[in-house]
Amino acid sequence: MRAPLTAIIDLPPEHRSVPTARRLLSELLGSWAADHYGDDANLLLSELVTNVVRHVTSGTKLVLEIHLTGLLLRVAVVDDSPAQPRVADRAGEEVGGHGLQLVASIADRWGSERHADGKRVWFELARAAS
Repeated sequence: MRAPLTAIIDLPPEHRSVPTARRLLSELLGSWAADHYGDDANLLLSELVTNVVRHVTSGTKLVLEIHLTGLLLRVAVVDDSPAQPRVADRAGEEVGGHGLQLVASIADRWGSERHADGKRVWFELARAAS
């Protein structure tokens, strides 16, 4: 079993950070021989980074935390807003806001927790042992 791998990446909380985050995650997963997480991980990361860009209006912080341990990939997005994420009501009239439903349906686990002066929203993808 190889040692856990970790990357911490600071990005500006701007729209251009969404494709940058996907590219960086893809490159990391490739270098870590973990490409099999790529499609799902990039989709879910896009949702979390987009949420920060769209909803954290006074934000100055956007940090990606990426951890690969054995068969588990954990990706977190940290921002400086204490407002916890909210899963949109499927039956509601709200336009957008359904990204967390996507995260909940694809991720093996996900959640949100307080972090310093903001929050950390994370997801985990597990791979079955071969």
